[in-house]
Amino acid sequence: MLIRTEAPADILTVDRLVRSAFDTEAEAKLVMSLRENSHLTLALVACSDDGEVIGHCLFSPVTLNGDDLNWQGLAPLCVKKEHQKQGIAEALVKEGLEMLTELGYPVVVVLGDSNYYQRFGFESATNYDMHSKWEVPEGAFMIKACSSEFLEGRSGLIEYCPEFDVL
Repeated sequence: MLIRTEAPADILTVDRLVRSAFDTEAEAKLVMSLRENSHLTLALVACSDDGEVIGHCLFSPVTLNGDDLNWQGLAPLCVKKEHQKQGIAEALVKEGLEMLTELGYPVVVVLGDSNYYQRFGFESATNYDMHSKWEVPEGAFMIKACSSEFLEGRSGLIEYCPEFDVL
């Protein structure tokens, strides 16, 4: 398996993958909108040994109390159904977090299964008195900083790009 940044030639393949991975087309429309509106910071694809795109992971900017601090949101993350439960999503997330840190993005948030994302160092955003505008289960909105100094003295509302409001 190879993980690499998404290339323009991948766009239609990624669109088909995202459409097949979720119950509705909302996530595929979100990915396209983020791309079209230049709100995509990092997009990674996982490719099988024969070059087939079998996974996708996207990061886009988020703000804290309206301030752009170079923080990122992870969403969506998907793997082709027949390739799930093989560590592909985990590899995508790890690679994405590593790349973002290297590029100087200090904090990543995610809305998802806390049992899954804790393995990457995510913890509940409520531990830092931070929240999203959506009603979500306790612990589902999580945050990870490359260093705790980026969270010190901060609290409030974390907002994703406007494209997320159509979900």
